Amino acid sequence: MDSQKRATVYFESDVHRALRLKAAALDRSISDMVNDAVKASLAEDAEDLASFSARKKDKSVSFDTFVQGLKRRGRI
Repeated sequence: MDSQKRATVYFESDVHRALRLKAAALDRSISDMVNDAVKASLAEDAEDLASFSARKKDKSVSFDTFVQGLKRRGRI
């Protein structure tokens, strides 16, 4: 098992109650559920960063230029 680190996290009381109830219903610990949620969030961030990196060389268009182009082509 990987080494674990302790952290103190403060939840709003309603959120904490919901976590306790869900943890009990799933027979899991709050810690495991929070770890899974954080890992999922970090995985989404990694996907976003990969997408940004892949599009790094794409031509950038300003909002003004884009809207003007829409108007010029009769789209708006």
